[in-house]
Amino acid sequence: MQTHYVLPLVDISKLQSSALSDRLEVAAALDKACKDSGFLYVTGEQFNFEYVQDLIQVTKAYFEQDIELKMQRYIGLSKNHSGYVPIGEEQFSDQSYDLKEAYDVNYDYQGAKSDCPLLGPTLWPEDAQFKRIVSQYYQHLRAISQQIFRSFALALGVNEDFFDAKITDVPSQLRLIHYPYNPEVKDAAGIGAHTDYECFTLLLPTAPGLQVLNKQGEWVDIPLIENTWVMNISDMMEILSNGKYLATKHRVKKVCEERYSFPLFCACNYDTVIEPIVETDTPRYSALIGGEHLFNQTAQTFQYLKQRIASGELVLKNAVPLSSFGLNEIQKETT
Repeated sequence: MQTHYVLPLVDISKLQSSALSDRLEVAAALDKACKDSGFLYVTGEQFNFEYVQDLIQVTKAYFEQDIELKMQRYIGLSKNHSGYVPIGEEQFSDQSYDLKEAYDVNYDYQGAKSDCPLLGPTLWPEDAQFKRIVSQYYQHLRAISQQIFRSFALALGVNEDFFDAKITDVPSQLRLIHYPYNPEVKDAAGIGAHTDYECFTLLLPTAPGLQVLNKQGEWVDIPLIENTWVMNISDMMEILSNGKYLATKHRVKKVCEERYSFPLFCACNYDTVIEPIVETDTPRYSALIGGEHLFNQTAQTFQYLKQRIASGELVLKNAVPLSSFGLNEIQKETT
């Protein structure tokens, strides 16, 4: 069931089984991996690799376009934080910006008008094939994420359907990220150190570069393993588990070749109250509104949202600083 590489590897195939004992077996492996590491590889029979190849091809074609064409769908033009993200738009620290571009795709909510700033129709490019292929991958991975939510419920000792009503209209975002190759840059940061904001992330990278902060406070390179996804615990799952699982800081540090990355950030519904659900002596975390936390963190990293905050157009409620969860890096002494 579980083999240890740099990270533990968990096969989630049995989450499709009708036998509760099979699903409990996966939940136990997931629980151990999340307690021990917070980052893991996942594989399973439910993953469709044809969807992956189609996604990579359409993503490469999109980013090869001129910047003027891509900026027609600039994320700052959307109503629900979807669209094209140019290099320099994201900034996790005051010292530098991330050396990447992205296209951000949401749940593509088509229901009644929502006041939630992360929920609504996705701002799509005009290319119908792009929309079809990206939507296909999103829906495929979202269905798998729903199985994983059920597994987390079992691992945390609550009813298996605990999350079902909380993941119906989610602000879960799929990002198509492109890290351009730049021969002039040596050991440059592609994306700054951070935790993810949601419950967990399912990441598919095409090249090495990801680093994870381990429990010793040291950065560890994460190699690729064929036919696996990388999964990590995020802020909200740290709260839900009352610290049993810790959100894990990570970064893309070494961009030594062109690289693509496809994370699906798996969240609960926008208005879900996120609070400890594990039976422990004392809750270690205060409750928060899931979507509110997600938007607050996002607004502290994107330039167009930071400009709205600075102008007074946007006011954040109950915001906590970035990287408020997880372990901290050990600072090495310099002489």
